[in-house]
Amino acid sequence: MAQTAEKVSKAEQSNGKLKSINGFSADTYLLWYEKMLLMRRFEEKCAQFYGQAIRGFLHLYIGQEAIAAGMLTAIQSTDKVITAYRDHAHAIAKGISPKEVMAELFGKSTGCSGGRGGSMHMFSKEHNFYGGHGIVGAQIPMGAGIAFAEKYKKTNNICLCFMGDGAVRQGALHETFTLAMLWKLPIIFICENNEYGMGTAVERTTNVPDLYKIGSAYEMPSFQVNGMECEAVHTAISEAAARARQFTPTFLEIKTYRYKGHSMSDPAKYRSREELDEYKAKDPIDHVLHTIQNNGFADEAKINEIIEKVKNEVDEAVHFAEQSPLPDSSEIYKDIYSQADYPFLND
Repeated sequence: MAQTAEKVSKAEQSNGKLKSINGFSADTYLLWYEKMLLMRRFEEKCAQFYGQAIRGFLHLYIGQEAIAAGMLTAIQSTDKVITAYRDHAHAIAKGISPKEVMAELFGKSTGCSGGRGGSMHMFSKEHNFYGGHGIVGAQIPMGAGIAFAEKYKKTNNICLCFMGDGAVRQGALHETFTLAMLWKLPIIFICENNEYGMGTAVERTTNVPDLYKIGSAYEMPSFQVNGMECEAVHTAISEAAARARQFTPTFLEIKTYRYKGHSMSDPAKYRSREELDEYKAKDPIDHVLHTIQNNGFADEAKINEIIEKVKNEVDEAVHFAEQSPLPDSSEIYKDIYSQADYPFLND
């Protein structure tokens, strides 16, 4: 069971110190801060190693951390998660070790996908994380398939299917929404709307810029959520999870913002410095840190302890990845063909 935020009717006090506020415990705020800081520092380290040990596509999650952190406290560890190619933070939130994620980015055999997938294809059945998918929108019908399997097996687990605002334009979304409602699947569809599909602003792609309204065509419960605050994300996903366990899908448009380009090759010249600064003023990590400090949930020593812990964890992940071996050439066809002695392979 994932750590779940402690819900209370009002702020509690013990020995003159607040134990909770906004309906969430001090421990929950500290967990959010640590996990978001880990995601941020991990992604910054990835940017540092891009072009050196990390090659290929690299899509960073910097600015969007409140969504993965808010999800972490709102669901069970047995619930399934599937997402697109901006997937490092989701993998870490679902419990995959930063060492395994970094090793995968380095293309090493100790990576969570054995060094085969790289940045866009993180995967761990053990942690109920099903990718990491490089084809835009491909994960949407797959998410419905996962949810169908959970309902068929009567597990009481749900599937959270993440997508970007660009993927909402795929026809597969509409086909999947139809089947999800028809078959009453235990699923939450989550659009992480960071305002730009690659370099194209949302309002340039549709006359319905409030993307959550798309769900109304299928009579699917649909809501717009502030993705810069863990509290709002947790609450929305928690309520959607309760519906999903009763076999009612939900579509959440979680409004967020990425501080970096679409990928490392994107200079992001399609937006202004003023716009970027406006969203940086809403930094989700700063929001949680200020809540912790303003309510006495932790002193400076505790905050510094978390900062140092996160730094060491990221440094250890890099060291692990650097020291890990590359996959052996004999592994090249493994997991490609179901028939071990497939007869049409040539040396």
